[in-house]
Amino acid sequence: MFPKILNFLPPALVAGILTASGVEPAAPTLRSAYNGSFLIGVALNGRTVSGGNTKAAEIASRQFSSVTPENDMKWQSLHPQPERYDFKAADAYADFAKANQMALIGHTLVWHSQTPQWVFQGDGGQQATREVLLKRMRDHIHAVVGRYKGRVKGWDVVNEALSDGGPDVLRDSPWRRIIGDDFLDQAFRFAKEADPKAELYYNDYGLENERKRSNCVKLLRGMLDRGVPIDGVGTQSHFQLEKPSLDEVEKTIKAFSELGLKVMVTELDVDVLPSRGNPSIADINRREQGDASLDPYVSGLPAEMQQKLAKRYADLFSVYLRNRKSVARVTLWGLDDGQTWLNGFPIRGRTNHPLLIDRDLKPKPAFFSVLGSAKEQRNR
Repeated sequence: MFPKILNFLPPALVAGILTASGVEPAAPTLRSAYNGSFLIGVALNGRTVSGGNTKAAEIASRQFSSVTPENDMKWQSLHPQPERYDFKAADAYADFAKANQMALIGHTLVWHSQTPQWVFQGDGGQQATREVLLKRMRDHIHAVVGRYKGRVKGWDVVNEALSDGGPDVLRDSPWRRIIGDDFLDQAFRFAKEADPKAELYYNDYGLENERKRSNCVKLLRGMLDRGVPIDGVGTQSHFQLEKPSLDEVEKTIKAFSELGLKVMVTELDVDVLPSRGNPSIADINRREQGDASLDPYVSGLPAEMQQKLAKRYADLFSVYLRNRKSVARVTLWGLDDGQTWLNGFPIRGRTNHPLLIDRDLKPKPAFFSVLGSAKEQRNR
């Protein structure tokens, strides 16, 4: 009777429309559909939460139960210079989450990327010492986590510390080179000091790869054995239409839940464009050369591809729901196709369609397939 776009209007307006028509206000939302299973989250940009895109903000607050800042809580945004912090953009997320009763996820405290070079430099431009870098890490974590104490549900404490290949378990990052392998332990202990009640997570991509997953299990088991305060692990889940297999997705969830850790799907999207490189490597520094053959959907995603995308999302959410006792949160990495990072990664300037909502802020078939997965689970 009513257009499906009602799902995307503010709750009060939906209720008014339906009541005036003699119909009970019962428009389904992702937030309500997954209530009781796990948090359903979204990564947003600063413009959305600060009032620059009110339509997107209304959709996000209605559809999702948690919010992650895409970039505005990273070191380069919060702490661009040694003696200067800038919390204005991050504060907007805290206010947005509180106003809309959404869990706020802090992203991210320690990462090799989007961290200013001064962090790793000592006197005269030389490399910082272990002692200097540890102090900077602790000061930064205490300042940031302390500011949002009691307002952030959980923090991605360390992001992408694992290597993508070679004999080493850990990536050859400045954190590791200067501090040593224990930089992860130190970061988690500092975060626990700053907010003893916040959940603390390790976050990485490509964990559906058997080698990287095994290394991650080894890393996390060692941290747990040493008494490091870690509560959960985030598998980013930047996926493609065919890969990774559902079996590998489920193996990943089980491998981490067996450690006694909460499992989060932290950055879910499904890349529909072709790639020349290894699509499972979501390293932000990865780049490929593009041409027209690698950007086939500039005019929109064809119906056949829409259905493939919808099926992929339905299949993934069926796995998440089957493991809902282990999965604490599933977060989409972006609200809509117009704002996805995949328009610029790994080839700049392409037109990707990886999310549940299109560029006009309208629900795609994938949106309704995710709603349908929750309904099927309830009916079992």
